[in-house]
Amino acid sequence: MPASTSTVTLDDAELSRLAASERIRYRLVAADCRYHANDNIAAYIRDGELDELRTEVEAHMHQVLKALVIDTESDHNTQETAKRVAKMFLTEVFRGRYVPMPSVTEFPNVERLNELMIVGPITVRSACSHHLCPILGRVWIGILPNEHSNLIGLSKYARICEWIMSRPQIQEEAVTMLANELQDRVKPDGLAIVMEADHFCMHWRGVKDNDSMMTNSVMRGAFLKDANLRREFLSLLSKK
Repeated sequence: MPASTSTVTLDDAELSRLAASERIRYRLVAADCRYHANDNIAAYIRDGELDELRTEVEAHMHQVLKALVIDTESDHNTQETAKRVAKMFLTEVFRGRYVPMPSVTEFPNVERLNELMIVGPITVRSACSHHLCPILGRVWIGILPNEHSNLIGLSKYARICEWIMSRPQIQEEAVTMLANELQDRVKPDGLAIVMEADHFCMHWRGVKDNDSMMTNSVMRGAFLKDANLRREFLSLLSKK
């Protein structure tokens, strides 16, 4: 019985007979929750199901290799490839889809700090959702707090970046998602993010251009309204 059919209601016994991916998809559809490549779906995954997903992805990767006419039986270099790829996708490069937001301790702004703070460059790794090729880059974050802002530790900016970036996506959407998360969590007067990255879908395939990079930014609040503040932030990046 297909779990993707929203009109079908399954009981626990019927769900247990489905593959892990179908059980998770059933919950997502039932909750009318989007599950695009860059969405986090951790809330719909039950204990033990990530291990089941790894086994399922491994089996499908075996079929991909078979369709590519690669003899994994006698080729010692590819005998464990399906297993390695499944582990890489679920626990490393796409991990941000399958695990909850990392724990981030917030502190009140007791000293009422209101000066520009810049964090970066933070090294980030992502993947293009069009070809699943690597995106490797750097992120700078500018924060202008106010007396009501929540302060978080410097390392937590890197943790949040990693969580957002370790998903298949396009760079423009990744930076916006990161800005939304930090805006909600820190609540600053101003927020600025700049990301500069190499896209291996440009280097490895297509035009095969090794020199092109993509840089984009998101400006919120005071950074959007105050040209002097925006210039100060961008000028300090050039020194880094």
